[in-house]
Amino acid sequence: MERMLENVLPHAMSKAEPNLELMIRTLKRDWTIVYDMLSGKDNSGFGWGEHRQFVAVKDVVWNSYIGSHKEAGQFRHRNFPYYGHLIAIYAKD
Repeated sequence: MERMLENVLPHAMSKAEPNLELMIRTLKRDWTIVYDMLSGKDNSGFGWGEHRQFVAVKDVVWNSYIGSHKEAGQFRHRNFPYYGHLIAIYAKD
């Protein structure tokens, strides 16, 4: 991958490993946020919209949750298509 990047972007000094590690950390952080919404204690009203791959919740519940979980705000209107795959990797038995 590094060689391909060097061919496309010479002198960019892009290294695949740190970029991939950052992407993995970002995916895990995002998965944790969504997972906590869907399976956390006292989070009734949250569901998973399989067709659109997003968190389904009524506005009243959402607004209440966002008050104490600011990082979750990014998922109000954003899908998360990797959620199902990441469950297999990160969810505990």
